[in-house]
Amino acid sequence: MTKRRTAPLHRSSPRKRGPRAASTDRNEELDSRLRGNERSELEAAALYRLMAWLSPAFPVGAFSYSSGIEWAVEAGDIKDAATLRGWLQVMLAQGGGFCDAVFFAHAHRAVVDDKALRDVAELAAAFAPTRERHLETTAQGNAFVEAARAAWPCAALDRLKTVWDGAVAYPVAVAVAAAGHGIAVEPALAVFLQALAANWVSAGVRLVPLGQTDGQRVLAALEPVVAVTAERALAASLGDIGSAAFRADLASARHETQYTRLFRS
Repeated sequence: MTKRRTAPLHRSSPRKRGPRAASTDRNEELDSRLRGNERSELEAAALYRLMAWLSPAFPVGAFSYSSGIEWAVEAGDIKDAATLRGWLQVMLAQGGGFCDAVFFAHAHRAVVDDKALRDVAELAAAFAPTRERHLETTAQGNAFVEAARAAWPCAALDRLKTVWDGAVAYPVAVAVAAAGHGIAVEPALAVFLQALAANWVSAGVRLVPLGQTDGQRVLAALEPVVAVTAERALAASLGDIGSAAFRADLASARHETQYTRLFRS
């Protein structure tokens, strides 16, 4: 009698191997993916610093400024979540948000060139369209430089103080700190714009007023606007800076004489 040979097992998929083997394979695959997605120490440090610097807890007083939103609410331009979203989309893509993003990108690149750094710092400080916007950007910028130099010192911030003795605009201050700590311009700019949008949304939530959930819906809707604005700013020259958000600039100017105010701008 011829003895039949047992055919070898061909395990073509985890399902044919039983639940324990399949689970082991999935765990090994997950471990492999996690190892592939590990962040370096520098990247972890960069994330930590950006979150600290652009947190509402960082002592620049951002919560006390509304960039003219307070007047827009009183005038009826902003009255609900939809109108707040529309107003902020314009401010980000065509107004002060875009201008600040361009200054940020150029200041980040200029930390190795004293003349270029002075030029962008001077232009950013002079570019504010109203007295209150100038106060808003320079008060926050100066406060950021002092707090960052005390807790997160770097040579780039020292250089900024050496080459420019005037008021420092907020986007310039944050960009120089990011560059000085080796944080790439792309993620730094994206986080800066998100924090700017979040502060505006926070002002709108308090002024309209809106519920916190509606505020988060507005912030979520601004995500693609932030991404596109950052992309445009990274490719823009200083000559491309300009605002088409005339109503927002007018709101900032009108806020200077607004009778009842909660915010400084």
